[in-house]
Amino acid sequence: MPTFRPASGAGPRPVRRRVKATLGAVATLATAGALIAALPANAAHGGNHGDHGKHDQGRYQDVQLLSFNDLHGNLEPPTGSSGQVTEKQADGTTKQVEAGGVEYLATSLRTARKGHPYSVTAAAGDLIGASPLLSGLFHDEPTVEALNKLDLDVTGVGNHEFDEGATELARIQNGGCHPEDGCYEKGREFEGADYPYLAANVTDEKTGKPVLKPYYVWKHKGVKVGFIGVTLEGTPNIVSADGVKGLKFHDEIETVNKYAKILDKQGVKSIVALIHEGGVPASSSYNYDCDASGAGSGVSGPIVDIAKGITPKVDALVTGHTHNAYVCTIPDPAGNPRMVTSASSYGKLYTDTALTYDRRTKDIVRTSVKSSKSAKSVNHVVTRTQPKAPDMTALIGRWNKLAAPVSNQAVGYISGDIPGRGAGTPEEPLGDLIADAQLAHAKTLDPKASVALMNPGGVRSDLVFKASGGEGDGVVTYGEAFTVQPFSNTVNLADLTGAQLIAALKEQVSGSNEASPKILQPSAGLTYTLDMTKSGAARVVVDSIRLNGAAIDPAATYRVAMNNFLAGGGDGFASLGQGKNPLVGADDLKAFNDYLTANSSAANPIAPPKADRITIVK
Repeated sequence: MPTFRPASGAGPRPVRRRVKATLGAVATLATAGALIAALPANAAHGGNHGDHGKHDQGRYQDVQLLSFNDLHGNLEPPTGSSGQVTEKQADGTTKQVEAGGVEYLATSLRTARKGHPYSVTAAAGDLIGASPLLSGLFHDEPTVEALNKLDLDVTGVGNHEFDEGATELARIQNGGCHPEDGCYEKGREFEGADYPYLAANVTDEKTGKPVLKPYYVWKHKGVKVGFIGVTLEGTPNIVSADGVKGLKFHDEIETVNKYAKILDKQGVKSIVALIHEGGVPASSSYNYDCDASGAGSGVSGPIVDIAKGITPKVDALVTGHTHNAYVCTIPDPAGNPRMVTSASSYGKLYTDTALTYDRRTKDIVRTSVKSSKSAKSVNHVVTRTQPKAPDMTALIGRWNKLAAPVSNQAVGYISGDIPGRGAGTPEEPLGDLIADAQLAHAKTLDPKASVALMNPGGVRSDLVFKASGGEGDGVVTYGEAFTVQPFSNTVNLADLTGAQLIAALKEQVSGSNEASPKILQPSAGLTYTLDMTKSGAARVVVDSIRLNGAAIDPAATYRVAMNNFLAGGGDGFASLGQGKNPLVGADDLKAFNDYLTANSSAANPIAPPKADRITIVK
């Protein structure tokens, strides 16, 4: 990543539109721990959706809750299958609809708010981190600027908000130039987020105090809605050790229940939990009926048990992390239906939830799933057929101009689409290509390197053949490669025994990964069979495992390449963290780009890998 120098002659910081107005003369905080003092828990934050003043008459008040999750800095429309949603048609068939892009998301939200003077917009984490180059190159400052313009009122944190550590997250909240890259434009200093980040279940190991505000109360004309934000307790297992150093992550249910009780004692009876943990829907269509066979019957995964354990004081759950779309009612511990939603990812959908606020009880009415005064939610597509928001177009253009010298460099050529995150299969063609690239880099460090493994969560997008930026069909630019590999991980080498390598393959489908398998992407030469008709570690057919045609010898030592996240035992791969004789290579993006450059040309582009290294038995 290029180094940016601080801007000279920067003028005074402009007055913040909302959050900063509550901070007074608070200076940029040096540590995330100090951030807890920055935002009053009950700060009024009505947004720009109506005037504050004497509230309307009448007992019941409609409140619109707009929500989304897992934007991951996708300001421009995501490409390939990553930029599509599946829509169920009236005749039972499905079609793919292109969706997403902050220019369209802004138009969608602004249109949705019309006619709703009581409208609050919230998010459930991973708005930044693992971002395309347009945002990631600038430490996600462009995305925060866009979210400010979107009038986001509040968000919980996700695991990716911790990719660069708690101190950087404090800067994202409060503003200021990046400590290494400085400011990116002369006379312009990053202002930080107008909206509060909530992290109720993340505490400082030394002090035991939350590193960010645990909750926030939105107020408008006598209506109060409290928000509690939590990320998944298992965040340390999926974020680099440096990102979560000095932090503790606590149980989601216990934390939400704790702060719901605190809000209730303060007289805030209407509560929404923003939870960066999610589920797996029964259908890939965003508009399927989750409750067709009963409340919550159409979703599974961690969020189900979480929803069933969270106190009835909480009226709705906005969730994320799994990048799935669902609108479900799951009974709370008292047996009452409660809305649980997720809006896919990358800004392709937004959820519109209609809440009925009772001014007498100060609570949300949710007596029956069929009641006219119950919470009702609908996921809407952020279509690309609607007008673009001009202010977002200008924002994207401004940052693209800064990124262009880096982004538009050609690094390789492909002969067709190479699906990655959007492949929808356990083995992804792009995952195989990345593993091949890492093994090639590893061999330059140590000729004994024999196999590479890539974590599927690190493959963030697809490589698309059709030109999206005018550079020519089949050209892979630095910006496109960055979108695929945005983490700045290193390619590491370690000695593993054959027994440890076999154990790692079993860990893909057992332990913490049994319910939602994380299939490692193998380099060429490693083949084996996964029998998904079985359960747990038995799914790995050990006798089928071959490396360059030879059976794995449990007693032999193999030189294995992987990124530093896996080398640290991330994603539940404890066996990979037991390697000996470690060697750290270049960052994974460089390894990928070098491989593309060395192995392709306009005349001889790289063909999509067949993704036939793992045989799947269903």
